[in-house]
Amino acid sequence: MTLAAANEGLADLSNTLVYSAMAVYALTFLAYTAEWIFGSRSRVARTAAALTGGDAGEETAAVPAQRPAVTVRKGGGTSVLERPRIVSRSTTPSRDAVPDGPGAAGEDAQGDTYGRIAVSLTVLAFLLHMGAVVTRAVAVGRGPWGNMYEFSVALGVVGIAGYLGFLAARTPVRWLGLPLVTTVLLDLGLAVTVLYNESTQLVPALDSMWMWIHVPLAIVCGGLFYLGAVSAVLYLFRDRYEAKLAAGGQPGRLATSVLERLPSALSLDRFSYRVNAAVFPVWTFTIVAGAIWAETAWGRYWAWDPKETWAFITWVAYACYLHARATAGWKGRRAAYLAIAGIVCFLINYYGVNIFFDSLHGYGGV
Repeated sequence: MTLAAANEGLADLSNTLVYSAMAVYALTFLAYTAEWIFGSRSRVARTAAALTGGDAGEETAAVPAQRPAVTVRKGGGTSVLERPRIVSRSTTPSRDAVPDGPGAAGEDAQGDTYGRIAVSLTVLAFLLHMGAVVTRAVAVGRGPWGNMYEFSVALGVVGIAGYLGFLAARTPVRWLGLPLVTTVLLDLGLAVTVLYNESTQLVPALDSMWMWIHVPLAIVCGGLFYLGAVSAVLYLFRDRYEAKLAAGGQPGRLATSVLERLPSALSLDRFSYRVNAAVFPVWTFTIVAGAIWAETAWGRYWAWDPKETWAFITWVAYACYLHARATAGWKGRRAAYLAIAGIVCFLINYYGVNIFFDSLHGYGGV
């Protein structure tokens, strides 16, 4: 068997693994959906009870952990001071004690079973998905992100890997499962139907070691920024739900069933902030690495190419988000809107620039 035939066989195997992963993701989507459906049968009312001072809120509200006292010696005397608690407060202090919801399963045993099945299927789909990326890399003999098809497939892997990583660290993020798997299915469906491209080699100017630095980092940032954006979107719904309850309103039955099981608005806000804050320095380095690569390939660091311009706009959006989180008047909903604007800019940079703009970065074709 010739090398070309072997590479063609690996490319076919990669395609098969992508379709297999899609099939398992479809089953995963059904399992997560079943978790939410069965979880809706539970009667959870922690939020309203916490906001109105009811018994349920007293039972479920988090009790601050006791911290050791600090002993201070002065002039031979001794005084004991309590160690201060560091609290990240919401825009409405009365809502700081709102407990997190019980998750998609909503304390329903059958719903929890479907949730565990969904996580197991997510792991299986991820392994098939990762296998598709690795075999594609071997088949093309370079990084598996040389065109939009390959980039899209790799981007989905990062999102799922981040989600499973949080679960492995015992972070209660199973509520992310359904929106994430839905998006990955759409991403792969678009990749195999519209964006598919046969194995192509890079133009010599771009065949560089920076291909293994700049592009993978952009993929990692995109996948993790998406997790932060999902949390920001859910925060907007949960925040409105809590505000309505605090004002004495009565949300609809469907809204109550879904939003009551999510983490509190404060927890969603914190999760989004921590993800975006951790990824932002990496995105900054990604842009710097791209500029260095551009100087090596084209003899200039920056030329306001559409891809470069939108990468910078994305950086500005997330910089404004982080600044807003540090500014009292811009915390909460305004900051969440900026986080969502950031991921929108990233998607415009990827889909819009590559398809509709004439850019030096359109080297891989669609």
